[in-house]
Amino acid sequence: MKAERIAEEKISQIRQAVDIVEVISDYVQLKKQGRNYFGLCPFHGESTPSFSVSPDKQIFHCFGCGAGGNVFSFLMELEAISFQEAAIKLAAKANVELDINLSSAHKETKVSKELQSIHEAHELLRKFYHHLLVNTKEGQHALEYLLARGFTHESIDKFQIGYSLNSWDFVVKFLAKRHFPPEWMEKAGLIIKRERDGTYFDRFRDRIMFPIFDKNGNTIAFSGRTLGAEEPKYLNSPETAIFNKSKILYNYHLAKPAIKKLQQAVLFEGFADCIAADRAGVDNGIATMGTALTDDHIALLRQSIQAMTICYDSDKAGIEAAFRAGNLLNEAGFQIKVAVMPDGMDPDEYIKANGPEKFRSEVIGASLTWMAFKFRYFRRGKNLKNEGDRLSYIETIIKEISKLTKAVEKDHYLRQLASEFSLSLDSLKQQERQIYFAEKKQAAGKADTNHRPMLIQKQANELKPAYYTAERRLIAHMLKNREAAYKVQEKLAGDTFNIDDHQAIITYLLAFYEEHEHPDSSAFLSYIQDENLRRIVANIEMMSLNDELSDQELTDYIKQVLNHKKLLKIKEKEVELKEAERQSDITKAVTLLAEIGLLRKSINSV
Repeated sequence: MKAERIAEEKISQIRQAVDIVEVISDYVQLKKQGRNYFGLCPFHGESTPSFSVSPDKQIFHCFGCGAGGNVFSFLMELEAISFQEAAIKLAAKANVELDINLSSAHKETKVSKELQSIHEAHELLRKFYHHLLVNTKEGQHALEYLLARGFTHESIDKFQIGYSLNSWDFVVKFLAKRHFPPEWMEKAGLIIKRERDGTYFDRFRDRIMFPIFDKNGNTIAFSGRTLGAEEPKYLNSPETAIFNKSKILYNYHLAKPAIKKLQQAVLFEGFADCIAADRAGVDNGIATMGTALTDDHIALLRQSIQAMTICYDSDKAGIEAAFRAGNLLNEAGFQIKVAVMPDGMDPDEYIKANGPEKFRSEVIGASLTWMAFKFRYFRRGKNLKNEGDRLSYIETIIKEISKLTKAVEKDHYLRQLASEFSLSLDSLKQQERQIYFAEKKQAAGKADTNHRPMLIQKQANELKPAYYTAERRLIAHMLKNREAAYKVQEKLAGDTFNIDDHQAIITYLLAFYEEHEHPDSSAFLSYIQDENLRRIVANIEMMSLNDELSDQELTDYIKQVLNHKKLLKIKEKEVELKEAERQSDITKAVTLLAEIGLLRKSINSV
């Protein structure tokens, strides 16, 4: 059954009711600069903001990767959804009644019945496990266990913690009774198939159940903690079609408002630490799911913030993991701090021993800068009384200081190093500069060897011919002004632009103006069917222009467009002329010379 088409008037109503800056701000941290807003592009990795959003035109464009469009295409590209799904989502945000059968509209989505079933089973079990823990005799011992370990009823409800019965097949029967196919539930990781006879049994038995949520708050997996000494201590759902550990940040859906408000997140090593920190009043905490930090995690975080505090365990593995995570975040352009735990303690243990207030003030509040953490990290295992170790450490730290971009920071840490080891500040500065330029030269050499074609391409892109720029400027004026569009059409007198994409855009635009009385950047982007053309239009829309297209400017641009065709024709004639001369065809050569002369003469007039 095909979904009902949303009326054009409704699409227009949605477009006018939503603000693209507000929508994109849910995914990208934006800062106003002049008339536009800028942030880190969500479509490609970058550390310098090149992603621009225009509130006046209600469009976005990335000067780095070329992505561009309106509020509909932003959601379509970012969330991999159809135009109709984006429209339904935006209509709900803007409180616009669509007057269509939404159930039939959602059937158009490519989510299979199997995936829907897996999602529903997880939601059902989350509610059931939670009910067993807080409302039944069977879960009483598990509830008392949690309360004795410092959990509160509020925390149990907030994180929807539950309990799985000490039964081999309760969940198997529970799901089967509700018509969930067992083979799908096995793929979901909720039950396991016995090899000997093909029957099924429950994956989780007599465990505290911690549901795992995706960024939108949907239950996608579980982690079950044993109540006794059984192994493993934590039993996790396997990776499934809906659960990928490298993409999930625990508590992100709940912490997002606090993260946005504080403009910072605290990263923990596991969800138990995250829950303990939340109980201590740190409600902007998130955690990885037993994996190292990944590019997918970083891409998700960049939608909200640019500042991170890492709070990992203080053992060797925790310190190494914090160093790796810090390097990744630093490369991605985050401002980083590291909360250092006392030896041998994790956040949960510290809070129990010292209380919430001390955790907030003496651990999170006393976090080290990334460079200060590296001072500590690189001195581990070194005997600084030993001359060799001491010199090695100093050289390593100078190398790290040379990577800093701010002169004040460099000076601060060089002075710190000079003071600690009674060294000459001038000699340290001299060595830092030597290392800095040596590293820069080495990096430039690698770039020249490995990426020469890319650099050549970039230069080629920057030096566009005059006719190319003229066509883009004409299109920019045509997008702004309906009358300008018809003036350009008249001046071309049946001729076309040299770039096929440019000609396709003005063909679309003239058709658009037949149906729309006024220019509308966002509406035009929806009108264009081709994604590549939409990107080009978004790029052109961001060009700086004079308010009006003067007659002289128009004439100059048209001249550049038409002259290019004439220059190409001259080149063709010159090739023919050489061939005629080679064959001693005097008559043809004379004719071609005359034609070339006329073309050259016409270049000076339009």
